[in-house]
Amino acid sequence: MDFNGKRILVTGGAGFIGSNIALTIEREFREAEVVVFDRFRDGSRFDNGNLTSLGHFKNLIGFRGEVIAGDINNPHDLSSLSDYRFDYIFHQAAISDTTVGDQKLTIATNVGAFKEIVRMAVQMGAVVVYASSASVYGKLPPPHRVGVEAPANIYGFSKLAMDNLAMKEARRLGIPIVGLRYFNVYGPREFYKGKTASMVLQFGLQLLKGERAKLFEGSDRIKRDFIYVDDVVQANLLAATSGESGVFNVGTGRARSFQEIVDILKELLGIEREDEYIPNPYTKQYQFFTEADIEETRERLGYEPRYSLEEGIRADLDYIQQIYEEEIQ
Repeated sequence: MDFNGKRILVTGGAGFIGSNIALTIEREFREAEVVVFDRFRDGSRFDNGNLTSLGHFKNLIGFRGEVIAGDINNPHDLSSLSDYRFDYIFHQAAISDTTVGDQKLTIATNVGAFKEIVRMAVQMGAVVVYASSASVYGKLPPPHRVGVEAPANIYGFSKLAMDNLAMKEARRLGIPIVGLRYFNVYGPREFYKGKTASMVLQFGLQLLKGERAKLFEGSDRIKRDFIYVDDVVQANLLAATSGESGVFNVGTGRARSFQEIVDILKELLGIEREDEYIPNPYTKQYQFFTEADIEETRERLGYEPRYSLEEGIRADLDYIQQIYEEEIQ
């Protein structure tokens, strides 16, 4: 794997996962040229009250490459990228808020704009790696395998439509396109996701503020495949240089409970405090158990998760404490 001498585009590069990809490539491949394209936040909000853009300049502090403000839904903004010749495109820009109800906008952003990204990649001869999602599996029982999907919301449906489009275009055009179905990602640079930030961060901040961790009733039985962001970055870089096309799960392959997150955080922080249990208002659309089947990801991409939940939370702890001190206190 070597990105030195290559020009790389990261869409959504001021967001959580995009910024981690951009900064990792810069750090590990000094002769790579990385360009970040992001809408950045402008204060606008969806009907649910959440921000329409999660990109934040603070996620890119230390980034030395070029930064372009633009909207993937705006043809003029996208056309500005045609002046470049990218070797790799990491497409992370999307509506990622699962509670957004605007179906037309979600499809236009996650599917329509993606088609334009693929068209641009074909013209440049670039490899495309894009963010798909475990939400395509909806409430299906685990382990979750590519090829068996049942999305329960418009976000999951849009990501499945992206996957279908990507594989059709990869076959038709003969170019490498890789979709990565992220499971529950947590780690540094996620604070600016607001309400959609992982429960690892949210529980950590609750505890640091002296509050009791607020869990849904039965949280010892609500399990997800929690994956540390460094492992997601690893999967992206492997996918880009694999020569493969396809859709792959990116998780740890082991589900853990929300209760375990709180217990690990309290142990690491040296906190002894009772938890607070509240009714779950989202039971109809809630994923109670997710777990990735990652065998094909291992075999075809050479991917192997490096962080257990304990190791990931330990690695994340400095960031959680930094956010508490700089943004909360």
